[in-house]
Amino acid sequence: MRLVFFCFTPKDYQHCCPRSYLRNKVMSIHIIQHPKGTEPEELTAQGTDEHLSQRASIGWVEVIAGSMFSGKSEELIRRLRRAKIARLKVQVFKPEIDVRYSANHIVSHSEMRHESGAVKSARELLAEVLSATEVVGIDEAQFFDAELVEVANELARRGVRVIIAGLDQDYTGRPFEPMPQLLAIAEYITKTHAICVRCGQPANYSQRIFESEELVAVGAGNMYEARCRRCFVPHADAPTSYITEAED
Repeated sequence: MRLVFFCFTPKDYQHCCPRSYLRNKVMSIHIIQHPKGTEPEELTAQGTDEHLSQRASIGWVEVIAGSMFSGKSEELIRRLRRAKIARLKVQVFKPEIDVRYSANHIVSHSEMRHESGAVKSARELLAEVLSATEVVGIDEAQFFDAELVEVANELARRGVRVIIAGLDQDYTGRPFEPMPQLLAIAEYITKTHAICVRCGQPANYSQRIFESEELVAVGAGNMYEARCRRCFVPHADAPTSYITEAED
């Protein structure tokens, strides 16, 4: 019989386990009994935070979905940084079409950034993933083709943690594929909200404020606004006046 304890030094607590985390997490103590002359195949510490677990025999898919300006990329970058602190091997990708802020970084509207590769298709993304990679981050998933769903499943079957961020609705308020399918296969889903620029309520929609009927029109604050259900209109609309006045 073996009594297995999992211990941390004060330094480990400081960098990996803030007080708020320790109050909510319980680490396991395993009592493992083996026949004489045999050794255990695997000893694991089990917590309740699925986002901090070491690579297991099977991976999973996390999806961060919401409107523009809701913090999707920020949350993706936060999880990627924590994975790096845990010394996991991380690769990050974005669609080649998204070069608003950088060609080789994912960048949030608040200017948080993380290095990334740009790819043309989901199949190319899969080909770029190295065998040693343990975490794959994907930003702006709505701009990928439908094959991204199968790519995410394939990576998870390999034991990779896949973290995907993207818009769940287009500028008309309709589901933005392939996000609905990704939400369906994901083990973990995070819904983010912005603040409506007109009334201050939680915003779930990306309001287009320039004339265009193209489904894909990559832009930022000069092309879109965050709006709530009441203030959103499912077509191009004039920008909110006080924002325009402030810019002038």
